[in-house]
Amino acid sequence: MIPVMKPWLGEEEARAASDAVLSGWVAQGPKVAAFEDAFARRVAALHAVALSSCTTALHVALHLLDVGPGDEVVVPSLSFIATANAVRYCGATPVFADVEPETGNLSAATVGQVLTERTKAVLLVHQAGVPADVEQVRALCRPRGVTVVEDAACAAGSTYRGVPVGADAELAAWSFHPRKLITTGEGGMLTTNHEQWAVRGRRLREHGMSVSAAERHSGGGAVVESYLETAFNYRMTDIQAAVGLVQLTKLDAIVRRRRELAARYHELLVDVPGLRAVTDPEHGTTNYQSFWVVLPEDAPLSRNEVLARLAERGVSARRGIMASHLEPAYAGHPHVDLPVTEAFTSRSLILPLYHDLGEADQRTVVDGLKAALDLPLVSR
Repeated sequence: MIPVMKPWLGEEEARAASDAVLSGWVAQGPKVAAFEDAFARRVAALHAVALSSCTTALHVALHLLDVGPGDEVVVPSLSFIATANAVRYCGATPVFADVEPETGNLSAATVGQVLTERTKAVLLVHQAGVPADVEQVRALCRPRGVTVVEDAACAAGSTYRGVPVGADAELAAWSFHPRKLITTGEGGMLTTNHEQWAVRGRRLREHGMSVSAAERHSGGGAVVESYLETAFNYRMTDIQAAVGLVQLTKLDAIVRRRRELAARYHELLVDVPGLRAVTDPEHGTTNYQSFWVVLPEDAPLSRNEVLARLAERGVSARRGIMASHLEPAYAGHPHVDLPVTEAFTSRSLILPLYHDLGEADQRTVVDGLKAALDLPLVSR
């Protein structure tokens, strides 16, 4: 079976994790601090706060903005459900906006349709690593006092207008889940250029403690902490951070390889009429965290039928990006019409893409897709 994705993990990560265990630091400690510093440098942010997941990073970001009951936060429905859920965690209302068909991202035009006097923030997702046009959305939101929080879960290694995605973000949340380019198993990061938010974010992840566990153990003497506010247990372990430090050194090579594989898919799929595949937008470059395609409107089979045909050929493709407003958890949740989102989610699928995917494997994938669409197979 050709899988959708396999993380690029090896002996270096295993040694780093073992060294972290043998050091005596198992929970949050010096490796977490080192990972924060390294990740902030990599994405050109001033501060980074390591957390247990991207979902918790989004929750902390909204908490820093004092988002709460009565507030609205604009989100794309076309995103993993965690984006909308983070708003609900705060007691606020997620407001679904439509996306652009070329990128699957929110835009100033789609966000502008749902802004109200109660809008406190916009969660702008760089969907599947494709950079959203952040400046246009900020230009719309800034005069209204609305903060743009970047959901960069999939975007490590992507660029926006020549700099890393998230470089000048007010707040950006990142994921290190195994389906992302670099992984710590589970884990996330919050980056910001505001020192006071970074300081409070580190406090919020650790039950609101005034002094971290690492500071208590390294300070010498008796250190008695106090708890300054009701907060969370959202910490990353030193074991995860040790793996993340190794993974971060591989990011450039991973992006290069994924872009090579994506270019080959584009070549193999160029003669499929009506098929739309993920590609770079004019304002940046994608890391190809996922290689999604949208089936032609006149495709002879449904998306699910195409997935089944691929599985019969040993290809483990996945459904495309979900639409949160169509999930049972959001049944009855009011929203504007979302025609692009609904067309995208119903006709899209994700093709296998990982660093050791071979050319023969890619041809097998494309042959399976073309067979399902009643098209000639790739020439051998």
